[in-house]
Amino acid sequence: MTAYPQKQRYTADDLAAIIAILRDPKTGCPWDKVQTHASIRMNFLEEAYEAVDALDLGDPALLQEELGDVLMQVVFHARIEEEAGRFAWADVCDGVCRKLLWRHPHIFGPAPGAEGINDWEALKTKEKGRTTLHADLNDVPRAMPALMRAAKLQKRAERHGAAVPAPEPQALARTAGELAAAEPGSDGAEQALGALLQQAVALARAAGLDAEQALQRANDAFIAGAPEPNAV
Repeated sequence: MTAYPQKQRYTADDLAAIIAILRDPKTGCPWDKVQTHASIRMNFLEEAYEAVDALDLGDPALLQEELGDVLMQVVFHARIEEEAGRFAWADVCDGVCRKLLWRHPHIFGPAPGAEGINDWEALKTKEKGRTTLHADLNDVPRAMPALMRAAKLQKRAERHGAAVPAPEPQALARTAGELAAAEPGSDGAEQALGALLQQAVALARAAGLDAEQALQRANDAFIAGAPEPNAV
């Protein structure tokens, strides 16, 4: 058994040290030491969603716990990279600090307080070297929920002068008709459904709404209104 010092209060450095012990190839935890980026990928997503649920619930105690779980995932992935000799937890912290300093010139620049964040996206674009529409679109993570990703893609396209207009009712009806006429489960049905969802996102943006949030609320309403089955 590996002893770890008892402390009145632990820090992020302790978290990194504990993860390193758990990952030790010889004396570490049988489960932790064999995990890879791929094997715990979904854990990262689940912990992030649970943290957002805590935010939505307005539960500070639950939020504290869930943020800890998200931080553990960050440290865990950083440890895997450190073992591979690519970067470490300290590099992650250094990188995000530098990013915050760079992206807030109105606070940390030569003339603090001179102006607000009027060109946040321009700073990000310059930082990441996204100079073309294609590069900007490809930078949107594929792991995002599809409706959220569609909205972000449309927003970036708009920034490059390639806005996706909100569809007219006739266009929506036409796409819905194509979906209804397609063979169930076919490529054509999938393409029509994808086009319909893209149009719905454009319609939501034109109305000043978040399609992802609207669907989540509709899901909640569905759950609340679902009838209980008759007792047997």
